[in-house]
Amino acid sequence: MNERTIVFLVAAVQFVNVLDFMIMMPLGPDVATALNIPAAHIGMFGGVYTLAAAAAGLAGSRILDRFDRRTVLAIAMLGLALGTAAGGFSVGLWSLLASRIVAGAFGGPATSIALAIIGDAVPPARRGKAIGSVMAAFSAASVLGVPAGLEAARLFGWRASFFGVAALGLVLLALVFRALPPLTAHLADQAAPSRTGSIPFDALTRATLLGTACTMVGVFLVVPNLSAFLQNNLGLPRERLGFLYLVGGLASLVMNRVVGSLVDRFGATPSVAFGTVCFGLALYFTFIDPVAVGNLAWVFCLLMVSATLRAVPMQSLATRVPKTAQRARFMSAQNAVQHLSSAAGAFGASLGLAADPAGRLSGMDHIALVAIAISLFVPVLATVIERGVKAREALAS
Repeated sequence: MNERTIVFLVAAVQFVNVLDFMIMMPLGPDVATALNIPAAHIGMFGGVYTLAAAAAGLAGSRILDRFDRRTVLAIAMLGLALGTAAGGFSVGLWSLLASRIVAGAFGGPATSIALAIIGDAVPPARRGKAIGSVMAAFSAASVLGVPAGLEAARLFGWRASFFGVAALGLVLLALVFRALPPLTAHLADQAAPSRTGSIPFDALTRATLLGTACTMVGVFLVVPNLSAFLQNNLGLPRERLGFLYLVGGLASLVMNRVVGSLVDRFGATPSVAFGTVCFGLALYFTFIDPVAVGNLAWVFCLLMVSATLRAVPMQSLATRVPKTAQRARFMSAQNAVQHLSSAAGAFGASLGLAADPAGRLSGMDHIALVAIAISLFVPVLATVIERGVKAREALAS
């Protein structure tokens, strides 16, 4: 099977999956107004999705490696498409929440199995570039998918965005069956102990999951409140917010491929360390000693690029930690940790913040310092993981 075809299909899966999650954030007020849902409940749309994805990740960490990867991916994409389409038929809060639970329950495993396929199909020497291409789907969803979804909602109503994403999912489902052969190499040894039960939580596994948790907690301590802080505290005009996301998304999109190639050549740790420095600088110049509004574009780009500089190498390392027969279960467990730590970061930030009647947030400088402190553990853990996987691969060769 051609590596490029596999990478393209996995990136497409990520694009649809990320778009399905991201589109709810800007569409939330429109949906709430149309369905007479109180504005205070908008956060529940993303919350139930995240919890469902986390629960599915925990369940998948025990069973995903028992089946043909193509079949699992197809079922996950079908469930995601049907859950998203059901959102377009929602008539109130509870029907919408139910549809987002279904979408999250299948979207989580879709990500896990897609990354497991990359780990199976692409050798470690080229995996950084492949992971970079897959991660570019996140940026593409920000730059292309979300604006297209918002325009569809403006022209045809908010339900059109749900139906459009669902249609993309069904098209991709057909492509998966047409372009991918059965992916069963990990099933070769049916009697292997690693084929059943849960993944072993050895030192490398614990370091990888802890690295994921530190990364996501640090990011979600600040990201959910970023838009409100930029507008209400720094005075960024609402009409310029879209421009920031556009230039930041483009910078991240370009950087994904560059970082992937650099990881393959120089290793993961230097990129993670540099990304941590960029993350700290971006938070400092946004929340602690903010730059002038006219200079926010380069700070926002720095924040977006810092995510790429850390996510690509960390994910590349993560695919090298489990054995082939355990890869999907491991990626599923990592996905659960990612969602749970994201929720923990967002909830933790809410406990340390206050807002005045004008919507200005107080306490973001302290939250940013906590996020920076937590992020400092990530390059340390990356060093431990990279040394461990290299030592193990050397022994196996």
